[in-house]
Amino acid sequence: MRLVFLGDVMGRAGRTAISERLAGLRESWKADFVVVNGENASNGMGLSAEHAKLLLDAGADALTLGDHAFDQKDMLSYIEREPRIIRPLNYAKQAPGSGARIFTDRRGRKVLVCQVLGQVFMKRPFSDPFSAMDDVLRKHPLGGMAQAILVDVHCEATSEKMAMGHFCDGRASMVVGTHTHVPTADAQILPGGTGFQSDAGMCGDYDSVIGMDKTEPMRRFVTGMGKTRFQPALGEATICGLFVETDDRTGRAVDVRMIRQGGRLTEAAP
Repeated sequence: MRLVFLGDVMGRAGRTAISERLAGLRESWKADFVVVNGENASNGMGLSAEHAKLLLDAGADALTLGDHAFDQKDMLSYIEREPRIIRPLNYAKQAPGSGARIFTDRRGRKVLVCQVLGQVFMKRPFSDPFSAMDDVLRKHPLGGMAQAILVDVHCEATSEKMAMGHFCDGRASMVVGTHTHVPTADAQILPGGTGFQSDAGMCGDYDSVIGMDKTEPMRRFVTGMGKTRFQPALGEATICGLFVETDDRTGRAVDVRMIRQGGRLTEAAP
């Protein structure tokens, strides 16, 4: 199975890149299943119902969220009506929606998509992501009901993302980090057969400060004082993510490639 995961969609620039280019890229990559993190698609803060529909219509099979999952208030109700949106497993017991769900690819194969939030350096207190993932993976052994398992680890620390990768090694097809908006150069197949990258990067304008227009973040770093709200940068976006091809029998990765398409970054593709 050919799996594609695309990192945090950042504002209008990221949405435009996905809506205009994902269908063509999906066809050229022969992708069987595509997951997109929509955490920052709506003005850099959360995902609205309108923008969720746009990303799904563009060719995403599933969307993941993150710590800003419900910053756009209509997501509280929309996620109950749209099963293709996954919020973090360990967000809150009372949170609407689901943190793990089995999907079917275009050839009838089953794909389990999960997401957890990290704890290190995160502003909000979330429950243990490792026990949350363990509960799900015990119920869904790789190569059983799910022929592929994809895990989105949404957190700040690369150490925590790498620990989750090793924790899930041999139990998931792909473990990929999100949240920090910068692609790491460590795409690999772990010893147990799990495709891994510490951070997929963002789908956004890289002539920016992690997707935000440079002016206000730089003012705050230089002076220690803010003047206006951060606003997403509006230049051409680079689509960033991870491609993993799996063995249908075992669910384990046989090939891993970084994705960087368009915009300012050096290109890489399956």
